[in-house]
Amino acid sequence: LHSTERSCLLRELHRFESIAIAQEKLEVAPPSPGQLRHVFFHNALPFVGFGFLDNAIMIAAGTQIELSIGVVLGISTMAGKYCGIQNHLLFSCSCSLAGYVEALASRLGLSIPDLTPKQADMWQTRLSAHLGKAIGVTIGCILGMFPLLFFGEEEEKLEEK
Repeated sequence: LHSTERSCLLRELHRFESIAIAQEKLEVAPPSPGQLRHVFFHNALPFVGFGFLDNAIMIAAGTQIELSIGVVLGISTMAGKYCGIQNHLLFSCSCSLAGYVEALASRLGLSIPDLTPKQADMWQTRLSAHLGKAIGVTIGCILGMFPLLFFGEEEEKLEEK
């Protein structure tokens, strides 16, 4: 960082520290239901995208691994579904796409909830964030099952041959 950037960062850190010290002395009200909803959706939206990509890639890649590598190596369906190859592929794709999911969420106007540091650390806020993540990834995984709609046609073609 340049000297001007360092001094700006130092000023902001001092300001944040003085706010935190002042808030330690004050009794802070718990977050409002509106703030908790904001925290919930702020955490849920990126996880919908992650769950969608995770499940869609898992289904598509699992089928291709089973039909190609699984047949060559003689791996059973369950071994092919959960072997290191598929997990590695899925993890690589998920890590690569995580930035795009977060960028899309921020483009949709998903702002950071306006909470004090003490409010952000309260159990209600943490519960709202965890519920948002869990429900978001569940919805995303359900939506990510769309590749299953196309597999019935391929199996019927194979049976006809």
